[in-house]
Amino acid sequence: MKKISILLLILFFAGKPLLAGDEFCGARNLAFQEGEDISFQIFYSVVGLYVNAGTANFSVALDQINNKPCYHVVGAGTSNPSYDWIFKVRDRYESFIDTASLQPQKFIRNISEGGFKKYENISFNHQANTAITTNGVFKIPTCVQDVLSSIYYARNINFDKYKAGDKIPFFMFLDNEVYNLYIKYMGKEDVKTRYGKFHTIKFKPLLVKGTLFQGGEKMTVWVSDDANHIPLRIESPIVVGSIKVDMMGYKNLRYPLSSMISVR
Repeated sequence: MKKISILLLILFFAGKPLLAGDEFCGARNLAFQEGEDISFQIFYSVVGLYVNAGTANFSVALDQINNKPCYHVVGAGTSNPSYDWIFKVRDRYESFIDTASLQPQKFIRNISEGGFKKYENISFNHQANTAITTNGVFKIPTCVQDVLSSIYYARNINFDKYKAGDKIPFFMFLDNEVYNLYIKYMGKEDVKTRYGKFHTIKFKPLLVKGTLFQGGEKMTVWVSDDANHIPLRIESPIVVGSIKVDMMGYKNLRYPLSSMISVR
């Protein structure tokens, strides 16, 4: 059974007859920039009362891989110390994303969750359609994404092209396997979060079944209905109880957060 991190809550993602990857090829980055930093709080509930169980942070810097300019995106998540005795989480994800093609060049996953630890280091060769890991060389399709790069790529999707119910498919490489996934666009909605009230874009990502999440379309994600497309709220049932994630702070967004209606 796959071990899927709690941090993947922040990471993103019948209708149009697209092939997986069609919408994930050839886009330019118009949504984020170097220096962007977004923080989240993770809330957990068993009986309807949500408690602050952890935090997550996502940042963007510039770097180089194989002489290619890359966005170095880091996602880090941790459980609150008072809940470590229940389920201690210390996770770090890194993706090096080609600034020209938005394709991942390197992916690093270093997680520690309730006694389970895993380190994964992947180098992508998109010319040869291969991914090199500590377990060998694996064939990958064109325009494949990693866990982290898929979210930043998806932020550049023009959702105005779709109607409610449309699916936007993509390939993701994780744990030495290629997954054929999709984002199901659900339309637009005003949402009140712990940070404020926003105009949002709503969708449901198809999840890979794991030890924490059930597979399918049970997670709901709301992103800002402006040019930034930043995640604002995520809700999902888990094996026991449910989780809610809210954006609680940001710096250096590429555009003003014009989707915000009011601050709490």
